[in-house]
Amino acid sequence: MTIFEERFKRIKSEKEQLTGTPNKKLDSGDGFYERYRFPVLTAAHAPLFWEYDLNPRSNPYFMKRFGINAVFNAGAIKLNGKYLLVVRMEGYDRKSFFAVAESITGTDGFEFWPYPLEMPETPEPEVNIYDMRLTAHEDGWIYGLFCTERKDPAAAPGDESRAVAQCGIARTRDLRAWERLANLRTPSAQQRNVVLHPEFIDGQYAFYTRPQDSFIEAGRGGGIALGLAPCIENAQITIETVIDAKRYHTIYESKNGQGPPPIKTPLGWLHLAHGVRHTAAGLRYVLYLFMTDIADPAKVIYKPAGYFLTPEDMERTGDVSNVVFSNGWILDDDGSVLIYYGSSDTRLHVATTSVDRLLDYVTHTSPDGFTTITSRNTLTGIIDRNLAFLSPSHSKDGSAYPVLH
Repeated sequence: MTIFEERFKRIKSEKEQLTGTPNKKLDSGDGFYERYRFPVLTAAHAPLFWEYDLNPRSNPYFMKRFGINAVFNAGAIKLNGKYLLVVRMEGYDRKSFFAVAESITGTDGFEFWPYPLEMPETPEPEVNIYDMRLTAHEDGWIYGLFCTERKDPAAAPGDESRAVAQCGIARTRDLRAWERLANLRTPSAQQRNVVLHPEFIDGQYAFYTRPQDSFIEAGRGGGIALGLAPCIENAQITIETVIDAKRYHTIYESKNGQGPPPIKTPLGWLHLAHGVRHTAAGLRYVLYLFMTDIADPAKVIYKPAGYFLTPEDMERTGDVSNVVFSNGWILDDDGSVLIYYGSSDTRLHVATTSVDRLLDYVTHTSPDGFTTITSRNTLTGIIDRNLAFLSPSHSKDGSAYPVLH
């Protein structure tokens, strides 16, 4: 057996086993959701005919000709009974591109469409595009909003790290054919994590933005803002109103951003967002939830303190460690919710829950009081109520062990 034949046979078998292995739901520790044992997509899931030249004459050692480094941060939608993810794929060359993967379960068995997504360019081509949010809008289109990145023309000679990020917009009916629209224009110097609201507000298209001074640091900007544009073909926002600001000594003290489009519920618009703070080990990304008013999406009515989902175990390591990030979730017909999240800019996971559980979490979890004493008082209140419920015979010093009635 030649080197080509041996490697082809082994790697093909490994990929088939990977895609054919059922995912296993794990027990929940906090009750918010259930994680799954395996990521739903990794670089190893990339099709064999993407990475390798399959001709033994031109590739006798069966080497990769286009290596996939990472698969993460997916927009998500359910169409025609299938769960579809527009994932961010990154090659060995650090360039990101979009590809569509589909599954009939939503938690395993994802397979890529034969070709990566072909996104039309604007007159000024971008160097990199990534992190698409999918919005099924009431106007009948499916919109994809994503970050479009170019080198900062104001960078000093020799500085190859400064970049400018803006929001790209495209629309489609089926995720196959895309119409590229003009990039979003806002008053902010840079834009990342822009999301289109699924309904008109006052007859206009509504965008969740993040005003930002530079490519990495939010600076004087930051926070999740809401802005309106009269049209989508040449969308321009003149006023960005921050509805969820960054704040000192919180999980979102450095910056925060909208995740996927909000879900409409009987109690309000349910939002999933990411929060970032500085640590001794670098930036830490976590996910959190909040809710805004149905009639006034700029009004936050519930916001639990702390994080909803944080990196655990293998999720903590990767190209950019200690990061979870979500730009896609799916509300299913039965009320279940599938949350797709990337870990450490390397792989893609899923967590499952339900609208009822999320509403219970958002409405019954105390908000952040922003001081140690308010956190302590929140905990004391929970303890007092629990001990009173468990048994009236307990004592404050814990000398009598409470017993359930």
